[in-house]
Amino acid sequence: MATYSIITDKMVFGGDCIAKINGKNVFVPYAIPGEKLDIEITDSKPDYDTGKIVKIVEPAASRVEPICPLYMKCGGCNMMHIEAEAQKQFRKEILKNCFERNGIQVPEITVISGSNLNYRARFQLNDGGLSKKSSNEIIPIERCLVAEEPVNEWLSATKAQNRPRGRCHLFGSSRLCGGKRFFVAGEQKKQSADYAELKKKNRNIRATKKIYAGTSISEADAATVALLGKQIRFDVRGFFQSNLDVLEKAIAEICRDLHGSRVLDMYAGCGTFSVFLADLFEHVTLVEHNRDALVFAEMNLAGKKHESFGLSGAKWLQYGTTPRFDAVVIDPPRSGMEKDVRDFLCRSDIPLIRSVSCDPATHARDLAQLVRAGYRIRRLFLLDFYPNTSHVESLAVLEK
Repeated sequence: MATYSIITDKMVFGGDCIAKINGKNVFVPYAIPGEKLDIEITDSKPDYDTGKIVKIVEPAASRVEPICPLYMKCGGCNMMHIEAEAQKQFRKEILKNCFERNGIQVPEITVISGSNLNYRARFQLNDGGLSKKSSNEIIPIERCLVAEEPVNEWLSATKAQNRPRGRCHLFGSSRLCGGKRFFVAGEQKKQSADYAELKKKNRNIRATKKIYAGTSISEADAATVALLGKQIRFDVRGFFQSNLDVLEKAIAEICRDLHGSRVLDMYAGCGTFSVFLADLFEHVTLVEHNRDALVFAEMNLAGKKHESFGLSGAKWLQYGTTPRFDAVVIDPPRSGMEKDVRDFLCRSDIPLIRSVSCDPATHARDLAQLVRAGYRIRRLFLLDFYPNTSHVESLAVLEK
């Protein structure tokens, strides 16, 4: 197979570096900008190629020896070959490039970060192990360098043959309440038959404070963590943030300078942000399509003045007249804000928006529309939830 000598250019979304061979773009995993490499082409498309490193001729100054024996095998980390502070700079550049490609003038990006190792509380295991990169093969694991110690306690104490088969969810943290160090649970169940029967009997049901009644939750899979002096309950089978140290810092920044009468928590999940917003506003409105998550939000918001809507953002907007909000906190899935939600924010004149995202490309797309509608990005943060990976999350503070 032919070998090509290249010098890598910038790092792009996903963590690969880009170079050119005879005018054609080639993406190279595990490379660093400015390196001289010998590579082989592993996959060729009409518009680009993918290559693998055969020899590092001139390494970047930030290149280090990965400390994990499973690196490049496990499908998790993909930046452990880069010194920790340099990793942050590359993730900042990825975020900046996504925003600039959408015509957004980017303010100085502030990094909110924590430990580079032993930070991750949440894992998905397959047949007791981790999935190999780009493969269905399972990698046995007894310890993970990025895992919180309670996770590693369970991995080292539980032999592979005694772990659950199929996919299971493992959550372990020193922040867990009630004397537990970790939870292990199977897949989250689909919407319960009880709720489906309720919908069948009343086809006009859209949203009420009790629309989530009848969903299926299991107390055995319900965990409680302590964050900034509050206790937040959630289902370990569903989504909850993995890096709790950075989550605390992000919550503090989201809530900074916020107060007023009414606040909207769009894509609210189990109410993690609403728990804190309820101390700053007279009334909180939560919108979340996952009704199981809203069951936990109701537990977490008990005694606080609020209302919950078990609907997508688009359907909530169709439900009735929206009140006047003083602020909105929005944290959509990877696909970004629904178009109807973007349009609503653009015409709403809500003075303050805190926009959180786990995908810089969709975040930039959404905020570009808000900027055209008259919003200004006052501050932009890289939420460094996943060190040693190219995963980029961000927080934008917008004002009208």
